[in-house]
Amino acid sequence: MADLKFLDIDWQTNANRQAHHTDKFYNPDLILRRGQSFDFSLTFNRLPRAGESLVFIASTGPSPSELAKTKAVFPLSRETNDGNWRAQLVSQMNNTLIISILSPANAPIGWYTLSIQVSSPGNNSTSKLGMFILLFNPWVQADAVFMSNLAEREEYVQEDAGIIFVGSTNRIGMVGWNFGQFEGDILTTCLSILDMSLNFRRDPTTDVARRGDPKYVGRVLSAMINSNDDNGVIAGNWSGNYGGGLDPRNWNGSVEILKQWKKSGFRPVRFGQCWVFAGTLNTVLRALGIPSRVITNFNSAHDTDRNLSVDVYYDPKGNPLDKGSDSVWNFHVWNEAWFVRTDLGPSYSGWQVLDATPQERSQGVFQCGPASVIAIREGDVNLDFDMPFIFAEVNADRITWIYDSHRSNQKQNSLDPHTIGKYISTKAVGSYSRMDVTEKYKYPEGSSQERKVFEKAVGKLKPNSSFGPTSAGDITNEEREPSISGRFKVNGILAVGKEVNLALLVKNLTRDMKTVTVNMTAWTIVYNGTLVHEVWKDSVTISLDPEEEIQHPVKITYAQYEKYLKADNMIRTTAICQASDEAEVVVERDVILDNPTLTLELLDQAKVRKPVNVQMLFSNPLDEPVKNCVLMVEGSGLLLGSLKIDVPTLRPKERSRVRFEIMPTRSGTKQLLADFSCNKFPAIKAMLSIDVAE
Repeated sequence: MADLKFLDIDWQTNANRQAHHTDKFYNPDLILRRGQSFDFSLTFNRLPRAGESLVFIASTGPSPSELAKTKAVFPLSRETNDGNWRAQLVSQMNNTLIISILSPANAPIGWYTLSIQVSSPGNNSTSKLGMFILLFNPWVQADAVFMSNLAEREEYVQEDAGIIFVGSTNRIGMVGWNFGQFEGDILTTCLSILDMSLNFRRDPTTDVARRGDPKYVGRVLSAMINSNDDNGVIAGNWSGNYGGGLDPRNWNGSVEILKQWKKSGFRPVRFGQCWVFAGTLNTVLRALGIPSRVITNFNSAHDTDRNLSVDVYYDPKGNPLDKGSDSVWNFHVWNEAWFVRTDLGPSYSGWQVLDATPQERSQGVFQCGPASVIAIREGDVNLDFDMPFIFAEVNADRITWIYDSHRSNQKQNSLDPHTIGKYISTKAVGSYSRMDVTEKYKYPEGSSQERKVFEKAVGKLKPNSSFGPTSAGDITNEEREPSISGRFKVNGILAVGKEVNLALLVKNLTRDMKTVTVNMTAWTIVYNGTLVHEVWKDSVTISLDPEEEIQHPVKITYAQYEKYLKADNMIRTTAICQASDEAEVVVERDVILDNPTLTLELLDQAKVRKPVNVQMLFSNPLDEPVKNCVLMVEGSGLLLGSLKIDVPTLRPKERSRVRFEIMPTRSGTKQLLADFSCNKFPAIKAMLSIDVAE
């Protein structure tokens, strides 16, 4: 009688991918989720008889071992699962067996090889059946990333486009972002990110074994999305000079970045800033099956010395100074990933902060998180990982100093416990509106709970400090209450190419006459506070009657700021106001100038696999030509890859109309993203939602 021989396998790829919610991936591989069974059929030369057995071997990583749980050897049996791999016979017909395999809900994710060992008396043969990819499973309760809410799961795992909030507290804006986690090679590129990590290179066996733990995977990814330390994906640059790479504002999404990284032989892609790191990390987390979202924190503190306060410096002339290592970013963007914290206990499960922007080292590497959002709100800064840094980003006190270099002395001007960590924002589920999540990070500003939590955090970080009413206790402000107040008011519109019109309002708060000297400056800046160039200054002496308020005009012409404005379109205006023999009052306002509008229009109905035209409209608002114009377009499900279109030079006030063709590949609502750049406008954004019919 012939030996039992394996002849053929049918992976039932389409049915399995549908059942495992991986049918959106464009790559043809068998993609499965852990903790859920999958069926396939095996054909033999005949049916197995008594005394013959079938044993399966599932293995992952370069040196699989049963001890490390990166290899499982399990027979075809009728027994129920005990949390290990299991294979069961579903049915048999002729010489074909339908088999169901169940993986554990905590199995390491990644590429697996499945083999079969056929044993007959006196004969053993092993055959490789093929490979599959195993991912986290937010649909299964036993998985640490389980998310019970259907609408949230759709948004945070399956949505491949979104928006990221940017700007400043007085002008919140948004940019579209193409996550594109289902595109061609993106999933396999995401898996190779894990194989490029320092941990894998140092100890591949342990690294692969730990890939079943979302907090481990999340932390590794937070290190790998930036290129510091490890040849990671994106090189950061906040200098304002982006020669040798792309201005961070030009990217429309993660797909082109990940493709470029892979194509270049895993060389860091230049350049990124915080939303680029966060958008890309979001793509990788969603691709691997960890629910995730992008978070923006306005007035975000970068506290380098763990004292829960950030120091900001000015000189007496009103110039912001690049002194000290602390800073306040107009906005900072990070991610939240959803999983259980088995290491901290159930009360800390749910959303966890991961931040791939390289700001501070953690355990010797630029990585950050996961930090439980609940723990941040409760001030539990002693818990893993990187809690003091993230707590400070949303809670630090802002201390303003005036530094006189001639006398080499500095004095504290003011302390503000309320300005840091404002309007913490994310995209709402199922719509493009802004959802404010500030109350998830902290108790209401000024409430007794909020100060109690701050006190608790200070106590854990600096057990020996005494606690004052406003701050971390080691600062006193002996100055009297100021007798004058000041603020900047915007007059008219703020647009690139136009004069910036502001007014400084100075008010006498007393019943005495006051003489006030005012030193004012304006600098162009990068959004994280990096100073680019002074563009305007003025000094004036003002006499104020009792309780009088006067307006002093501030006018900055396009000719003054044009050369020094970066893609951030931000100008920082400062006034140092001093009534004789009193402490200075520092008035600051960052203004954001609007770009001219870029419009996208769909010229026909969009249908799957039918080419359709889109039109871009742009008018040059300037009295001079704009040249070197390039339009970059992308959108998952709407076009494969991206389009780069050179647009002819535009004469002053000329209107441009560019038509291009897209070819939708998926039905449903899809997002088309465009970036228009030229010599006068480094990055103008547009997005268009397109409903694609079958």
